[in-house]
Amino acid sequence: MIGAMQDWPLLVWRLIDHAARYHGSREIVTLRVEGDEHRTNWREVRDRSKRTAQALTRLGVQTGDRVATLAWNTHRHVECWYGISGMGAVAHTINPRLFAEQISWIANHAEDQVLFFDLTFLKTVEAIAPKLATVRHFIAMTDRAHMPESSLPLLCYEELLAAEDGNYTWADLDERAPAGLCYTSGTTGNPKGVLYSHRSNLLHTFGGGVADVFGIGSASCILPVVQMYHANAWGLPYIAAAAGAKLVLTGPNMDPPTTLRMMLQEGVTLSAAVPTVWLGILADLEKTGGNLGKLERVVIGGSAAPRSMIDTLQRVHGVSVAHLWGMTEMSPVGTVGGLTAAAQALPYEQQLDVLCKQGRPIFGVEMKIIDDDGNDLPNDGVAYGHLMVRGPWVIERYFRGDGGDVVDGEGWFDTGDIATLDADGYMQITDRSKDVIKSGGEWISSIELENAAVGHPLIVEAAVIGVPHPRWDERPLLVVIKQPGSTLQKAEVLAFLSDKVAKWWLPDDVVFVEELPHTATGKLLKTALRDQYKHHLQPAGS
Repeated sequence: MIGAMQDWPLLVWRLIDHAARYHGSREIVTLRVEGDEHRTNWREVRDRSKRTAQALTRLGVQTGDRVATLAWNTHRHVECWYGISGMGAVAHTINPRLFAEQISWIANHAEDQVLFFDLTFLKTVEAIAPKLATVRHFIAMTDRAHMPESSLPLLCYEELLAAEDGNYTWADLDERAPAGLCYTSGTTGNPKGVLYSHRSNLLHTFGGGVADVFGIGSASCILPVVQMYHANAWGLPYIAAAAGAKLVLTGPNMDPPTTLRMMLQEGVTLSAAVPTVWLGILADLEKTGGNLGKLERVVIGGSAAPRSMIDTLQRVHGVSVAHLWGMTEMSPVGTVGGLTAAAQALPYEQQLDVLCKQGRPIFGVEMKIIDDDGNDLPNDGVAYGHLMVRGPWVIERYFRGDGGDVVDGEGWFDTGDIATLDADGYMQITDRSKDVIKSGGEWISSIELENAAVGHPLIVEAAVIGVPHPRWDERPLLVVIKQPGSTLQKAEVLAFLSDKVAKWWLPDDVVFVEELPHTATGKLLKTALRDQYKHHLQPAGS
């Protein structure tokens, strides 16, 4: 016997149809690459998505073909996203901040047939075009008035859409058909592709739509600073359509003053970004004495948010803060922070302790920690080990089978993170397995040291790496950027840290630099730091 309910395939285009039918007039506001401010709504975006699908069909794109984008968060990118997957092709968002060689390698590995791009990336596209073996059409995402001169036979996005009537029936697909493709950062070796299905994207949308995750409803106004090429903008353009929320998209304009202006102007209630973005915004607010308007909630992911940042956002600006943890291989959301009913009764400082963790698994994600031998470890908040995950939007294998088997016999995927889990389900990342510092047989968390260091008012950003040591195997080295004009010294930094971490965790040296290396997704590039300081001389007596 089976259930007597309708079998309704979970397809991405159902999200945009829902938004158009029941929230059609809800706005999508974009600061476009051309420099203007553009306003549309979900109804118009659905119509233009269908025109995009028609145009791609006319260009010969077939079911299962990969169609790439090199684009910012804009209404046009959202239209492409839904139009590509809605016709049965695969929306392949490429991170434009990668090196040109990586972009061309990724496009060739994916066998992209069409490339949509924002004008910002014209020079990159022209440089890599001769190396792209499969791309047949290059579409500039602009109108005829702004079409650039180019050596390539460019197609104009707005002209392609104007030639269609929008009378299009979305593809009838198996819900397990591919809908999107995103490549990992590839800090070591070539990037690997993660191929999302319609089903996995819809289930991720349902999971992300729970109130405890983003807190999104039809009255919400969302400004996702995180880009669509960064793990689907954490699923927000999907969740926004499901809820009928307003979207504010700032295109290439991610500087703090512009972001703050749009927050105030549009009444933004939710925003999502990596910690470095919030550091810039808080610095601007401190300088100008500004405020965050109607902002109610911020979600911070990509790396751990310093305690001082969470405290400032909540105590000074009255905005609730939630950590988000996930990865490209998880579509990407795995856990979201927040306070349980019991935690809300705790004193404020203890609440901050909870909020500094990466949160609890959302429905649809299971997780556990294991030791080096594969044995399960207790959820006591003390033991830490390799973080394993599984669920219906967690990767089963990489695109084209790269990397071989990536899950064990029970479906567990090794995230590469070292973490603790407590009895209430709160997970806390202590390090990446490749970044953890092993000193005298004991582990030192580089992340905890970094967060403690950034709590110093004169430190802008910090990175901790393990440096080879003749006695202890490795010892921590702290590399920091200090406030411009500051005379901060090593002794002051170590004194500041002395009551915040165990004594044997204290870095053996502090190096001051003008900038730190980052990956294309904004994470600290510790491989470069380890290479740079692999022969760093530790202080005498270490």
